[in-house]
Amino acid sequence: MNQRIQSIDVLRGIVMIIMALDHCRDYFHEYSFLYDPTDWHFTTPALYFTRIITHICAPSFVLLSGISAFLSMQHKSKKEEATFLITRGLWLIFLELTVINFGWFFNPHFSFQIFQVMWALGFSMICLAGFIYLPRKYIFLIAILLIGGHNAFDDIHFPGESPFAIIWGLLMQYKQFNFYNTHCHIAYSAVPWVGTMALGYSIGPLFTKSYSLKQRNSILLLGGLISLLLFIVLRAFNGYGDPYKWTHQGNFMHTFFSFMKLSKYPPSLDFLLLTLSFALLFLRFGDRPLNFITRRISILGRVPMFFYIVHIYLIHLLALIAANDTGYSWRNMVNLKDWVLLEPSLKGYGFNLSSVFIIWLSIIVFMYQVCRWFDNYKRRNRGKRWLSYI
Repeated sequence: MNQRIQSIDVLRGIVMIIMALDHCRDYFHEYSFLYDPTDWHFTTPALYFTRIITHICAPSFVLLSGISAFLSMQHKSKKEEATFLITRGLWLIFLELTVINFGWFFNPHFSFQIFQVMWALGFSMICLAGFIYLPRKYIFLIAILLIGGHNAFDDIHFPGESPFAIIWGLLMQYKQFNFYNTHCHIAYSAVPWVGTMALGYSIGPLFTKSYSLKQRNSILLLGGLISLLLFIVLRAFNGYGDPYKWTHQGNFMHTFFSFMKLSKYPPSLDFLLLTLSFALLFLRFGDRPLNFITRRISILGRVPMFFYIVHIYLIHLLALIAANDTGYSWRNMVNLKDWVLLEPSLKGYGFNLSSVFIIWLSIIVFMYQVCRWFDNYKRRNRGKRWLSYI
């Protein structure tokens, strides 16, 4: 069995912690039901950065999933790994549309479905099941083409709700459509995420004995710096790479906000260059012995799916209590038919940013205890195959 790469677990744990901050802001902040925190006409620097920092989460998580898929193959045949990737991918899509969707909205009628990171992760795994039969250099080439080339199709739109228009949305662009009595919201179009997972898989060998620590760190450093430099150059010239063009505003701060407003739905080339540069550089500089803090963070990173599902339900349940205790009804937080930020009955609800941070830290402390228990359970029951799906 391969020894776990501690920097991967730590980075994944950091992603979980930051992701939870974003979701706490969604359900508890006083401005969440009024405007987008990245809208520089209304936001504050603290609120803006609270949202922007969370952009690293999904790209880092998908990249690490690709790396982990490669590492898990070391003692499996390609057929065994392909089977696992397909079944796990289908499982993640099922979870997205059932357990996770219910956690977000508490709507037993499932009249609103949002295709988010677990859908994209599951679809990417299914695609990766086919890619693994190719030479690694071709997988890397596919990754670069998907990440770097999908913005060439930004101006191609297919309105309406025809099967082709829906498929195009699932693969390439943000889309909303109705399926019978269900309103579907495609936030995570799959193609750039497939490229991100393929990139992770193609660099997976760096974390095996085929490369020395020095070689791995050199390649990760080079890759991170190249990615960051490409982002700066492409963004500075305001050309290819993102559908949102930045403009000079009345002051430096607002100009910076405009410069950093990148497309996440779907993730643009600029968005992925910036966020993946962080992941690569962290894997380079975070590869060191664990200390008191990183040892605990790594526990969260070892059970990410468990953390993801439990923290959604926990945050939403606490939001019911918060709404009920601040003059609103807990019923305003259930049977949601659209993303929670657009719930009109909750206008005026919420807390200041300091309170949100206190709620977030309290949730992280609780989640650490729960995840430590589950991590120990997994360690004691390594032979139970179902645990590899959670």
